Amino acid sequence: MNSRIASGGTGRRTRRDIPPPAPGPSGRGVEIANTALGASSCVLALMLYAGLMHNASYYGYFHIDTFAVGFDALELAVTSLRLITLPVLTTLALVAFLPRLPEFLAALGIPATVVGSLRRVGHAVVAGHLFFVALGILLLFLWRPLQPYSWIAPLTVTCGLLMGQARAAHSVRHRAVSFAVAGIFTMWLIALAAGRMGQADAERDAAGVARRVPVVVFSTELLSMTGPPGLDAPADLGKGKHFRYRYTGLRLLVERRDRYYLIPMGFDRDTDPTYVLKDDDSVRIELHPGVSGGGAT
Repeated sequence: MNSRIASGGTGRRTRRDIPPPAPGPSGRGVEIANTALGASSCVLALMLYAGLMHNASYYGYFHIDTFAVGFDALELAVTSLRLITLPVLTTLALVAFLPRLPEFLAALGIPATVVGSLRRVGHAVVAGHLFFVALGILLLFLWRPLQPYSWIAPLTVTCGLLMGQARAAHSVRHRAVSFAVAGIFTMWLIALAAGRMGQADAERDAAGVARRVPVVVFSTELLSMTGPPGLDAPADLGKGKHFRYRYTGLRLLVERRDRYYLIPMGFDRDTDPTYVLKDDDSVRIELHPGVSGGGAT
C-alpha cells in the first residue's frame, strides 16, 4: 500500500512519466541519410539552375533560345561545374573552416587569451549580422553604379542572413524566414554569376569563331542564307549534282536533334544572324577538321 502511495497512488506510470526512447544506431543512420539526401537534392537543384542560367546567357548572345535547343539535366549539371573555380572553392573552404578556427589554434598551442579574443571577435561579427543585411540592401539601391560588381549586394545580404542563423535567440519561425530569404538571394547570386560567365564565354567564342568546327552545307535548292562577308557565296556545282549548291564560311555552334546551329565567319551579334538547318534529304551537312581563312574546303 505504501509503495503505491509513494508512486502516485495507482502504482502505474503515465505517458508523461515515460522518457522518450534514445535514438539507436539505426535511427541515427536514417537521420544522417535524410540529411545527406536533402543536401544533395538542394545542391543538384542549384547546379541545374546555374547551368540553365549559363546556357541562357551564352546562347542568348547568339540569338538562340536555350529552351529551343534543348538540354538534358546532365548537360546542365556539367555546365554548372564551370562555376566551381579556385576562388569559389577557397571561399567555401574558409566558410567551413572558420567555425573550427579557435579549436585549431588551441591545438597548435596558441595562448588561450588570443583564442578568446578571436572568439569574441567572431561573436561580435555574428551579433552585427543585421549591419551586413542593411549594407546589402543599401547596395541594392546602387545597382547601376556598382556594375559590373553588382553581385556584391545579394552576396552581402546572404552573408548577413546566414550569420544570423548562428544566434540561438531567434525563434524557429524567424530562422525559417531568414533561411528562405537567404536561399532566394543565393539563387539570385548564382544567376548573376552564371549569366556573367555565359556572356564572357560567348564573347570569347565569337571572337575566336575561326577555331570552331568548319561546316560545309550542300543543298538541292538555293537557301536563303545571305549576310555577312564571312559567309561565302554559294557555289553552283552543276545541274547534274543532286546537291547542287555548296555553302562555306560557316562554323558550328551546337547540334541538337538533327538541327545544326551555324554562325558565319567574323560573327557580329549586332548585325549577323545565326542559321538553323535541319539535316534532311534536301540538305547535307559536313563537319570538317581544321580551319582556314576563307572557310572550310
